[in-house]
Amino acid sequence: MVSLKKLGINKNNYGSSTGIKWNKSTTSGDLKSKSPVDGKQIGSVYQCSIKDYEKVVKTAQKAFVEWRKKPAPQRGEIVRQIGNKVRENKEELGGLVSYEMGKSLQEGLGEVQEMIDICDFAVGQSRMLYGNTIKSERPSHRMYDQYHPVGIVGIVTAFNFPVAVWAWNAMLAAVCGDVNIWKPSSKVPLTAIAIQKIVAQVLKENNLPEGIFSLIIGRGSTIGEKMLNDTRVSLISVTGSINVGRHANEVVSKRFGKIILELGGNNGIILTKNADLKKAIPAIVFGALGTAGQRCTSTRRIIIHESIYNKVKKSLIKAYKSIKIGDPLNEENHMGPLIDKNAVQMFLDAIKDAKEQDGKVLYAGKVLKGKGYESGCYVKPTIIEGNNNMAIVQEETFAPILYLIKYRGNVSNAIKIHNNVKQGLSSAIFTDNLQEAEEFLSAWGSDCGIANVNIGTSGAEIGGAFGGEKETGGGRESGSDAWKAYMRRQTNTINFGDTIPLAQGIKFDI
Repeated sequence: MVSLKKLGINKNNYGSSTGIKWNKSTTSGDLKSKSPVDGKQIGSVYQCSIKDYEKVVKTAQKAFVEWRKKPAPQRGEIVRQIGNKVRENKEELGGLVSYEMGKSLQEGLGEVQEMIDICDFAVGQSRMLYGNTIKSERPSHRMYDQYHPVGIVGIVTAFNFPVAVWAWNAMLAAVCGDVNIWKPSSKVPLTAIAIQKIVAQVLKENNLPEGIFSLIIGRGSTIGEKMLNDTRVSLISVTGSINVGRHANEVVSKRFGKIILELGGNNGIILTKNADLKKAIPAIVFGALGTAGQRCTSTRRIIIHESIYNKVKKSLIKAYKSIKIGDPLNEENHMGPLIDKNAVQMFLDAIKDAKEQDGKVLYAGKVLKGKGYESGCYVKPTIIEGNNNMAIVQEETFAPILYLIKYRGNVSNAIKIHNNVKQGLSSAIFTDNLQEAEEFLSAWGSDCGIANVNIGTSGAEIGGAFGGEKETGGGRESGSDAWKAYMRRQTNTINFGDTIPLAQGIKFDI
């Protein structure tokens, strides 16, 4: 059983914090967190009120004035300490992630490790917030560009990664000199509270002001909308569905705010006739079933050359039959439950739609019942034979449904099928042919933000920029130079000469 006491999780919890202190409002009702593992209530949270929200934002504004003045390596030192605190609580946090969200314990622990890794990355980044020097066309002039913090960063995260995505944003923003306000998914509030309490320890130990890392747990229709419309929140990072992201983009862009969008994925893997199936099959199974198909990078479409289609189909069905489904805290199980019964219904609706659109269910497609499945959130992973033009294949269903699609001819035909969806997050090709691999990675290849060769679509490393194109939103988080999104860019010109050369050679007789 998960140890809630060590993480500071109570039966009843407050849902907003200015970093160290908790606002104790109870007027906005309580939010009950139930585990999809067994259907039991873990705890409840008093939701953030508008009054609480105002206090959080005003406190963050004050904190930013001081935090931005600290040298970046000192900010990095605070992030380093946060990473160490997370290390000390890794087992408990991983267990809570697994129990509250439903992903396997291995994945829960892996997600916490991602938090630790991004802290380490951000510490190094704190000494590398580089700008460029630029050669001026004017004599005795020097030009360069530099980066300054933007202010308050609002971070909206989804249920499927309750803690890691927050860390991708918050740790980088913190070393950049920004302060953070976190609005987690209402489906997994307790993991956010646990993280907030860990961060508070570091803030207290370093005598730092409140408001650097804040938390608001509340309704999207009130608290969420308030933050989207708030001009005091300079940057909003949203992870969620395409519909949620489209609305957020419209609201934030209307007020000329900055926004990072990490939205849906309809991720495909191409298997050419030159694919090594010993590598491909395990990658497909993990990509399709990891987090019960509830990753934005989950594998959803397999585009298979006709010469190996039947062999791949048989191999996948055989692999799916070996999958153990059950309590994710039991490490012998490969797949846990979906997040809730609404997700189960979407799973069933998608299968129904696929059948009506002439898709053929090759394996499973049902809800599991009986001992160990009392929550009603466990399903059999499903394989469906179809084509890319089916309406349901064009959509992202957040569930373990895998579509098999046959292609003929060369790899260009497969790429054309692959790119013919409105999402553009992650993609992969399995081939031992150099020309096929390079075409997939070329400007006329995959149109996704992530393109892999001989590995699957999920499991992105924190060292690379994470994000996608088209209706995935175009945002980037985590590694590479994604840190620049949390800063405002400034070009500087210094005249150290005795004259003032004007643009276009203009002269004034003064």
